[in-house]
Formats: sequence, C-alpha cells, structure tokens
Amino acid sequence: MDGTLIRFLSDHDIEGYAQLLWGTLASLGWLEIVSLELSTFYEVGLPINSNDREVWRFVQKNRMILITNNRNMEDDSSLEHTLREENLPTSLPVLTIGNVERLSESNYRKRCADMLVEIALDLQNHRGRGRVYIP
Repeated sequence: MDGTLIRFLSDHDIEGYAQLLWGTLASLGWLEIVSLELSTFYEVGLPINSNDREVWRFVQKNRMILITNNRNMEDDSSLEHTLREENLPTSLPVLTIGNVERLSESNYRKRCADMLVEIALDLQNHRGRGRVYIP
C-alpha cells in the first residue's frame, strides 16, 4: 500500500454501526496497514437532513466513500436515481451494508471489514460501479 489516505463517510443513520465496523478494522490490525479514515456528517459539516443526491455529490467532491444502509429509490433525489443520472467511470463507489443489524454479530462484521479493505486496496477497479454491497 502506498500510504494514500482513503476517506469514508458514515451515513448519519448508521454511525454507531460504522463505529463498530471501524473497531473491528482496528482489532484486526487493518488500520495499522491501510490508511483509512472514517468521518460522520457532523465532522464534515454535512446537515443530517441532506438528501441522497446532496450526500452523493458531497462524497464525490470530497473524494470520500459513503458507507450506508440500503437507501432506496423514493424520489428523484434518491441514491438510485442519482447513481443512474450522475455516476461516471471515475466516481467512487457507495458501500451498502447488506444487513446493517447483523453488524452486531462479530463474524458478519469481520466479513464486512475484510471486504471493505479489499475494496479500498483495489479502489481503481471499483470506480464507476455505483453501489457495492458488503459483505
């Protein structure tokens, strides 16, 4: 790894789960090997009532990877609509946790952590994919 910092943003509604995941990354030693950073909406100054399109544009502009629960396609500003309309081959992926409640299970959390690291280490091959479900 070249030491390049890879920045992640936790969706506001799963911050506690994202912290659990980050703790697993630390306990597995990944944070000593791979330069990863996790931020919250508050830490980056993003209002928690931002719509999906605003969040996606923010993470792309700030070269961050969003970690989210399963956002939906409710309206024109939804994540799915945004990805269909604005995703480019150079866009960073959105990591969607398949079952966020299962992050309380250590084995599931470890699988998510391992997959997150795999994606971070091979980020160029995940650009433009839109959503990537983990695990």
